[in-house]
Amino acid sequence: MLIKTPKSYELKENDTTSQRDYLNRRDFLRDLSRAGLMAGAASLVPAGAQAVERGEKFQNLEAQQNFAPGEKPTPYQAVTTYNNFYEFGTGKDDPAKNAHTLRPRPWTVEVGGHVEKPGAYDVDDLIRDSHLEDRIYRHRCVEAWSMVIPWVGIPLADLIKRFEPTSKAKYVRFETLEDREQMPGQRRRVMNWPYVEGLTMAEAMNPLTLMAVGLYGEVLPNQNGAPIRLVVPWKYGFKGIKSIVRIDFVDRQPLNSWQELAPHEYGFYANVDPTVDHPRWSQAKERRIGEFFRRDTLPFNGYAEDVAHLYAGMDPKKLY
Repeated sequence: MLIKTPKSYELKENDTTSQRDYLNRRDFLRDLSRAGLMAGAASLVPAGAQAVERGEKFQNLEAQQNFAPGEKPTPYQAVTTYNNFYEFGTGKDDPAKNAHTLRPRPWTVEVGGHVEKPGAYDVDDLIRDSHLEDRIYRHRCVEAWSMVIPWVGIPLADLIKRFEPTSKAKYVRFETLEDREQMPGQRRRVMNWPYVEGLTMAEAMNPLTLMAVGLYGEVLPNQNGAPIRLVVPWKYGFKGIKSIVRIDFVDRQPLNSWQELAPHEYGFYANVDPTVDHPRWSQAKERRIGEFFRRDTLPFNGYAEDVAHLYAGMDPKKLY
């Protein structure tokens, strides 16, 4: 008899929460008020975006959750109005205000490099072939703050197997759309466009790593990286490259955009380690959106059991 022990990030059938329990904006504002954050609530909700336009739901997919005790899901309103997406502006509320110019359909992802099956893949074909009815994940997404988000996504490992990389593929390089008409933030040279990110093959094949195409059981909003983005929950937010149009399998470590912009502050790995300070701030504490007090940061953002082995013997400072 085979007994399967579920991973910490996998869902249990008897541990679900209906979607409507996630999405009550009045509860969100009430919680902020109780935490003494009512004055800051306006900064999470940009002008003209008090009622976020809801997206199309995935068929046969009900939002579920299996968060650890105390891991309350971040309200939909905050998740979709407080973002880093420099292609639409450097302010946290700029993406929600400006991302309506993005046209997420039709959308093609070019796959190249050391693979047996390179080519142009339609994002809807990738989604349809991945049986999303069974795929909803609970991950914390840490950027300059922390959020708890139920992502809808495809394990990146599943896509990698489909593309059949060769033995020469040591890293995966991702690239965001470059289009100044659709992405007005690219008219400013805040960094070299297009935005680039990278993972080792071992990181990319880890079952925690997702190609997210939705959240809260719905199609991914533009400001959150539509139509397809990377989610690596044990790393900081600049590993969450959005609106991906190209994936290359390469034999050398790719230079990601933050490394290029500030090499003295950002390395390739970007792991969460409370014992290693960023040059300008500490990683020891974090503040969850909707909470007043800071909490201790966990090694690898709480996923050490599943990913620490990937970095055995490496210098922790190098990992940042």
